[in-house]
Amino acid sequence: MLDLVTVPCLQDNYAYLIHDPDTGQTAVIDVPEAGPILAALSAHQWRLTEILITHHHDDHIQGVDTLRARTGAMVLGASADAHRLPRLDLPLDEHASFSIGNEFARVIEVPGHTIGHIAFHFPQSRLLFTADSLMAGGCGRLFEGTPRQMHASLQKLAALPPDTLVCSGHEYTVSNLRFAMTLEPGNPQLISRVAEVADKRTKGLPTVPVRLHEELATNPYLRAHLPALKTAVGLPDADDVTVFAEIRARKDKF
Repeated sequence: MLDLVTVPCLQDNYAYLIHDPDTGQTAVIDVPEAGPILAALSAHQWRLTEILITHHHDDHIQGVDTLRARTGAMVLGASADAHRLPRLDLPLDEHASFSIGNEFARVIEVPGHTIGHIAFHFPQSRLLFTADSLMAGGCGRLFEGTPRQMHASLQKLAALPPDTLVCSGHEYTVSNLRFAMTLEPGNPQLISRVAEVADKRTKGLPTVPVRLHEELATNPYLRAHLPALKTAVGLPDADDVTVFAEIRARKDKF
């Protein structure tokens, strides 16, 4: 099983370190800035061997070249986005696999937030790195993709084992759940999660990662198929993608 460390970066970003204790191999998922990641590596006395990139936005890649220069780590990212990512040592397509120590990872293409966005799934350790696709209580804005693309991407992720730990890229959970409450104010699991998240933030703790089963119970973008959500947005007879698009549009104005 891989060790996991959540690394706060910039104002509200997260990077993640994963470490195989048997081999010493260590990877980071996204590099908003190099400093906090180097500090975390030093604190754990780990040597970085891989840098995994989910998408091309600056707040996920701007520390990559500095970190590569300091550590010599290989850089992996989407081959479709190679033209706007830092230089890739290993371009990746959907269903490509690679290993971190003794554990294999699977690449999942999740277009929507950006066209070239990918997620990394480590089935043995039940870890899923989703960055700005599936987020805690929400999903990323559709800067490049369509509602249909993002909905399909989230359906791929929702089909993974419910105990999967979802490691997303930002501390947006309070706002996301506040919006979710406007749609499902009577959802007991959502009410409980709102209180739990508020308590964590009061204590200065991250609200991510979170188990997928919690997202399935509280994240409106994973619940667009439910009659109650369809009714809540005034589209009781609409298809799931139309309802998803309405939820996303309402959040953009929230």
